[in-house]
Parts: sequence; structure tokens; C-alpha cells
Amino acid sequence: MKLKTLLTTTLAAAALLASSVQAAPLVLATKSFTEQHILSAMTALYLQKKGFQVDARTNIATVISRNAMINKQIDMTWEYTGTSLIIFNQIKERMTPEQSYETVKRLDAKHGLIWLKPAKMNNTYAFAMQRKRAEAENISTMSQMVAKIEQIRKNDPKHNWLLGLDLEFSGRSDGMKPLQKAYNMELDRPQIRQMDPGLVYNAIRDGFVDAGLIYTTDGRVKGFDLKVLEDDKGFFPSYAVTPVVRKDTLEANPGLAEALNTLSDQLDNETITTLNARVDIDHESPRRVARDFLKQKGLL
Repeated sequence: MKLKTLLTTTLAAAALLASSVQAAPLVLATKSFTEQHILSAMTALYLQKKGFQVDARTNIATVISRNAMINKQIDMTWEYTGTSLIIFNQIKERMTPEQSYETVKRLDAKHGLIWLKPAKMNNTYAFAMQRKRAEAENISTMSQMVAKIEQIRKNDPKHNWLLGLDLEFSGRSDGMKPLQKAYNMELDRPQIRQMDPGLVYNAIRDGFVDAGLIYTTDGRVKGFDLKVLEDDKGFFPSYAVTPVVRKDTLEANPGLAEALNTLSDQLDNETITTLNARVDIDHESPRRVARDFLKQKGLL
């Protein structure tokens, strides 16, 4: 009787150990800005609802996250197609959003990284103006902005059209200089105001600059009522956010790909900009914003 009890106890302990090994949390890494904090909270909440355990780690630098995934220290992340194309794979060739996705999907598969379904959102660079001013001056595209700059240059040379740029973009090899070439945009040095990326939005809103370089899904675009100008020459690369997961992680976790694709399906520029604004403008927590959104979509 004692032997049977011991055997039963041993088997139960072994089963519990096996269960704990199988149930090791999935490590999710996200970057250090609002949008990624919301995606982190959204992913953790939804995957937990679907029965997965998640260890969400935020504020992880892009390159560190990439190396950790390749070295099997991280299971999944939300990455941008343009980041993988340009930063990880050093491809400068201009591509359509579809070409960008297919290229990074193919190249990163060699590292055991699987790109799932891209969201219908594009957190890329763009120039923006005060909406009321852009509409009053009939400016909705980059080409129209350049034409306005040239008009002022010729007719009112004492007035400089001021552009707000972050320091990085001003000096990047794929930044301001090739942009000027693509749009045939002549600028004098006093026309460029270099500043911290976060200050550009305030500078546009307050009229300190006439237009500025922004990220298209930043919550302040909506919160400050800015007009994003169309990149009509297709200069800026696509940055479609996409769940990226290690191949062995997907194989060991049936249903994970479907769950992440379900989340990706919910996202577009209008949606994520609204969510970002709730954090950046209304000062709500990313977790609360993520929870409200999932409930609204019937996913929580």
C-alpha cells in the first residue's frame, strides 16, 4: 500500500514538473515608446486570455531585442518592416510596402524568425503642419509643401519657411539630403531647426516651425490636430508593425500564430494613433488603454 502511494505521489510530482516545464512563459520584448508599450500590454492580456503565460519585457533596445531573439532568449516581438529592411538587413533600395514585407520575411526566415501578418498601419516618417494652416494654404502633399517653399523663396526672400527636424534625420545618409534630392527641395541652413524628436510636435502646434518631421502614428498627431502630408514621391520606407516570433516557439505553441494575427488584424493608423493619444495626451496607462480596446473588440 505504501509502495503504491509512493508511486502515485512520484508520478504526480513528475506530471507537475512536466507541466511546469511546458508552461514556461513566452518572453515578449517591446521597445521604449508609447505605441510599443500599448502593444506589449495588449499582447500579454490577450494571450493570457487564450491560455498562454507571458513574460512581457518593455524598454528593450531594437538591436538588443534582435540579437536576443536570434540567440533564443526572447520568443516574440512587434517589429517594423522598415527597421528589419534597413537596420538589420542593410537594404536601402526603395520598395513598396508589400515588397518590404516579403523581403524581410524571406531574409529573417534564415535566422529562424517568422514574420506573421502585418498590421494595416505604417509608423513611418512624414512631414506635418497645423491642420488649419495646411487646409487654408491648400497643402496636402510633400510636393505642394516644396512648391510653397519655393514660392516664398522667390517672392518673399526675407521670410524663411522653417522645418523642424530631429538631429538623427538631419545627418543620416538616408535622411534629409536624399529627401531634398528626391523632392528637388532647396533649403538654406537657417531654414532647418534641429531639435529633440518629441519637441517637433509642440513646435508645429505652437507655430515655431512651419512644418516638421513626425512619426505618422504618434498620438500627438491627433491630439494636436496636425495634418500629415502625403509622401507623394514614396520616399519614406514602410514601417508596418508585425508580430515576429521564433520558429521553434511557434511550433511548440499551437494557436499562438492565430492569436497574434488576430491582434494584428485590429490595428490600423487611425486606431493606433487614437490609442497613443490616450496615453500621450490624456495620460492614461498603456495597460488600461489596451484592456479597454480588447474589451471593445470582444477579445477580452
